[in-house]
Amino acid sequence: MQEVLKVAIQKSGRLSEKSLEIIRSCGIDFATDSRVLRERAGNFPLEFLFVRDDDIPTYVRDGVADIGIVGRNEFDESGFYLEVVKDLKFAKCRLSIAVPNDFDYKGLESLEGKRIATSYPNIMMKILKEKGVNATPVVVSGSVEITPQVGIADCICDIVSTGTTLKMNGLKEAEEIYRSSAIMIARPGFTNTVSEKNRILQRLLERMDAVELAKNKKYILFNLPSEKLDEAASIIGGMKSPTVTPLMDRSWLSVQSVVSEDRFWSVFEDLKAIGAEGILVMNIEKMTE
Repeated sequence: MQEVLKVAIQKSGRLSEKSLEIIRSCGIDFATDSRVLRERAGNFPLEFLFVRDDDIPTYVRDGVADIGIVGRNEFDESGFYLEVVKDLKFAKCRLSIAVPNDFDYKGLESLEGKRIATSYPNIMMKILKEKGVNATPVVVSGSVEITPQVGIADCICDIVSTGTTLKMNGLKEAEEIYRSSAIMIARPGFTNTVSEKNRILQRLLERMDAVELAKNKKYILFNLPSEKLDEAASIIGGMKSPTVTPLMDRSWLSVQSVVSEDRFWSVFEDLKAIGAEGILVMNIEKMTE
């Protein structure tokens, strides 16, 4: 029977959508139906378990799933000893202290002796302890923003994206204390095992790396006077060597290479300055170095 790598993923929401988008971009085919909580890929030995985000570390710890894709905030809040296989760099968010509009906030020391409502008591209390602040956590699982209004807490510590919900509930973001993004987790030592499941994981990671690398690269093709080739190679940099093809007019060459997205416009301008013509730019779906 063929081994299958089991991955736990949030069953709905932005993190789930992005996780599945990245896996699909790796050439892995699967069906998606919000009513189905277990799904097998059609062309890759991968099985999805769709669960609550805060349950993912438990699934991985207990061996129900081999790996999980989860927000770092949920992982750190769990306190479990697991391996962070890869920072996926999406679903970025921040955990912030928010206070009522009339609260005179002067820094974390302003929270001394206060009641703070949060869904992340472990992360929050660890940070406050490091700063020497003594406060009382009020643990709630949702609707954190309402707690100051009803007298349950003096302020809150919650995930913030735009801050609109805070404003609607008479709160203001006072200070960011923690940043999170999506990560891939596994049991300790899993990536060092000699096993079929680890080999499947390494194949998946290789595909993900190829997609991530290509995302920030551009493929360029242009014509160039032959005597300007060394200058062009110096401008492009990056890859080991550009591909060069003679044209019918032997005084000209066709040059192909790859440049990073953040350097593209300066490269484009410098190539134009040395006489490059017909510069063609294309997106890259996948690549390796």
